[in-house]
Amino acid sequence: MTTAPAKPDLRPARPEFSSGPCAKRPGWTPENLRSAVLGRSHRSKLGKARLQEVIALTREVLEVPDTHLIGIVPGSDTGAVEMAMWSMLGCRPVQLLAFESFGKDWATDAVKQLKLDAEVLDAPYGELPDLSKVRPDADLVFTWNGTTSGVRVPSADFIAGDRGGITLCDATSACFAQALDWSRLDVVTFSWQKALGGEAAHGVLILGPRAVERLESYTPDRALPKLFRMTKGGKLNADIFEGATINTPSMLCVEDCIDALKWAQSIGGLEEMQRRADRNLDVLARWVEKTAWVAFLAADPAVRSNTSVCLKMVDPKITALPDKAQAEFAKKLASLLEKEGVALDVGSYRDAPPGLRIWCGATVDHTDLEALTPWLDWAFASVSTEFAAV
Repeated sequence: MTTAPAKPDLRPARPEFSSGPCAKRPGWTPENLRSAVLGRSHRSKLGKARLQEVIALTREVLEVPDTHLIGIVPGSDTGAVEMAMWSMLGCRPVQLLAFESFGKDWATDAVKQLKLDAEVLDAPYGELPDLSKVRPDADLVFTWNGTTSGVRVPSADFIAGDRGGITLCDATSACFAQALDWSRLDVVTFSWQKALGGEAAHGVLILGPRAVERLESYTPDRALPKLFRMTKGGKLNADIFEGATINTPSMLCVEDCIDALKWAQSIGGLEEMQRRADRNLDVLARWVEKTAWVAFLAADPAVRSNTSVCLKMVDPKITALPDKAQAEFAKKLASLLEKEGVALDVGSYRDAPPGLRIWCGATVDHTDLEALTPWLDWAFASVSTEFAAV
């Protein structure tokens, strides 16, 4: 009779490994929000000052050049991407890189909703499209890091420095963890709930000079709702990038983001945040190397994410199962880890191959990942025992 393996002794101190909203920064408590401007207008002197502080801290920690503008917009990263697409695309051919779910969403919007002259360069989960096909004369929409596939572009070298089109980069799970080449990125978007461990519903929209020029020189032949409008009288509405948000933000969320950015400053800024993410990935890489039942979804280390780390099961007993059974196995694996309180929300994305997705951004401590890996082995052995008994 097969018996379940013994449970590991050590548990992660913080089992929050969700890929969004992600783990709060180490040492976070609700007390950190006591300076929030509550019960006041976000347009009051105090409210606007806090919004301006978020923008200033973002520029400093993320090392955004002075040539680029930073605005806080509604709708999380999705809202920021949609604002850019609906406001700027249509005067040139468009290419979209679709190698994970969100990139595929942007492709669907471009083709079916905006009905653009668009070419979709796609790839299966775990791989990148052929980047040599990116055209300098076309606009480009792409995710820097595939949150649902664990794949990132290795650099921005595939984007021409003398390009004619503009680049729209969804960098929501890349910002603060991977090196962005601002000289080749005209629009960058992200949300607070990823690498900063902030709260949801707010997006950040960063515009370079070429993006501003596009906004002021091109009027799309489509209706734009108020939430998408960034110009007045053919000129950029600069107030958006000076703390005057289009709609009402949560000042609690603003305060939480300020807290996260100040923490990032205190540990050494962008360089240290990137180092922490790399170290976290390394913990899992060393475990995967010696573990027979699991592999990275991104086989090529050069394009492997150091934030949304996606793992697939490669044990022959599992891969021999029908697809539905493999998906059920992975679901039980994630559920067991959650039941034990050692890893929360680590199931793979619904459209991705069955497996696990573990957030390794800077707000996660490497010691918690080191404590987690024995539990991953325990959970796999336990679920395998259960399946063997059926």
